[in-house]
Amino acid sequence: MLWCDIFAQNGKMGHYLPEDNVIRPSSMVQSYIQDKQKTSAAKCTLSTPPLAATTTKNAPVTTNIATQKSKDQRVAGLSGMVFEALSSKDNAWYDVASFLNYRVLHSGELEVRVRFAGFGYEDDEWVNVKRRVRERSVPLEPSDCPMANVGDSLLCFKESESGSMYYDAHIVEIERTTHDMNDCSCIFVVRYDHDNTVDKVQLGNLCRRPM
Repeated sequence: MLWCDIFAQNGKMGHYLPEDNVIRPSSMVQSYIQDKQKTSAAKCTLSTPPLAATTTKNAPVTTNIATQKSKDQRVAGLSGMVFEALSSKDNAWYDVASFLNYRVLHSGELEVRVRFAGFGYEDDEWVNVKRRVRERSVPLEPSDCPMANVGDSLLCFKESESGSMYYDAHIVEIERTTHDMNDCSCIFVVRYDHDNTVDKVQLGNLCRRPM
């Protein structure tokens, strides 16, 4: 019997779920995996073998992701993606194409092995569900401009010589301009959380957290 068949029958991760009614990444990931397992259990395959619970540790990461998605691809594929995960290789967020496996660390924390959208098995990573998996961010529209304020935490598309990726950031200043609901020309000054650098971007570079 395949690991995915066992997991589909078991149907839960026990004490890793929150006791209250708040939707958290761990419960969302669990529900997502269960749904996928139920619909594809007959032909389920894994890129990695099952790992023994309570005996696994984080593997060192030494490589960098080479290929990056454009912000236009992110908008176009929004309806097909549910989660995004934070890569330990470059501290950037990527869409999750699928969850391949899960394991429990000595600390009791849950990790899942993810396949990033647009990447192959060589870029698969183990990520902490609580800290590095979340519901997919939503690109801001011109009509969202009035709701953006200094101090807001957002996901920002950053272009650099090393590549173009999405990073967590927060707004430190907004240079407002007069515009309609169909086009925004405001400039947003953001500070990236991972390296504390400051950048000026337009609204099209920003994504908000789901409501």
